Amino acid sequence: MKVVVAGGAGLIGSHLCARLLRDDHTVWCVDNLLTGSQRNIESLKSNAHFHFIEHDVTLPLELGTTIDAVFQLASPASPVGYWTHPFETIRANSEGTWKLLDLARASGAKFLMASTSEAYGDPLVHPQTEDYWGNVNPVGVRSCYDESKRLGETITMEFYRQYAVDARIVRIFNTYGPHSQLNDGRMIPSFILWALANDPITIHGTGEQTRSICYVEDLVEGLIRAMFTNGTTGEVFNLGNPEEHTILEWAQTIIELCGSKSALVFEQKREDDPERRRPDISKAQRVLGWEPKIDPKTGLTWTIEWFRRECERSNERLNANVNG
Repeated sequence: MKVVVAGGAGLIGSHLCARLLRDDHTVWCVDNLLTGSQRNIESLKSNAHFHFIEHDVTLPLELGTTIDAVFQLASPASPVGYWTHPFETIRANSEGTWKLLDLARASGAKFLMASTSEAYGDPLVHPQTEDYWGNVNPVGVRSCYDESKRLGETITMEFYRQYAVDARIVRIFNTYGPHSQLNDGRMIPSFILWALANDPITIHGTGEQTRSICYVEDLVEGLIRAMFTNGTTGEVFNLGNPEEHTILEWAQTIIELCGSKSALVFEQKREDDPERRRPDISKAQRVLGWEPKIDPKTGLTWTIEWFRRECERSNERLNANVNG
């Protein structure tokens, strides 16, 4: 198949591109590199079936060929990313989704909108099911991300209803793994970096807020199944790991796995920060036959080793610049 992965140089997108290539698909990785990185896809560029296009998805995309599937993952996804680039985030999830749906419609291609658990806001229902409409602050500091993802879902469903586009939506819960941005402000990358440096680990609020985390390879398997499983057109799926722990517990686990001496420090809770976050994945289990396979301690161990190598490389580059 000929597959477009918008946002293909990001954490999830780069792993998705690699998986699609292993499955013998031809891949067009589309990314404007606002928050994605060429480094994440460097190992893929020697593959004759991989094509990288530096491109903003809010502009029409001309490939010169029909395609079979479009994954829309193009958007800043971390608080640092969308707070730094709020308008780019809004446009990627709305205009960008519209343009990519136009592309899918013209080719008769399958389409997957990568939405987010943030669509549920600070949920009043726990765990969160796909039929829950959410508790989102439309004018809050996270709204540029939350609400633009929700609008992207609306646009996707209208293309499905009005034009019979073979589209589906996936709401992605906290995902971690290699190819994370080192300083993106999310829980797992921040805790790992601080722990590796033996720096204090900052927890916003009491730390009793809960999160569930899913290893990126598990998440990619869910995306593949959501796109290519029969009977998924017009459907919404939660993808994430339902194993739930407090933020304090995740911090303590990372300190232990890093062999760190980091202390815990507590600061004021962030505005609109959800108190509880855990997916109900029963629909994905039933329809897709999907559930996470990699337990958090194993995935975190792999991720920590990747971060350790990246930090060493960064220090080597810094020393080279200083000594040069």
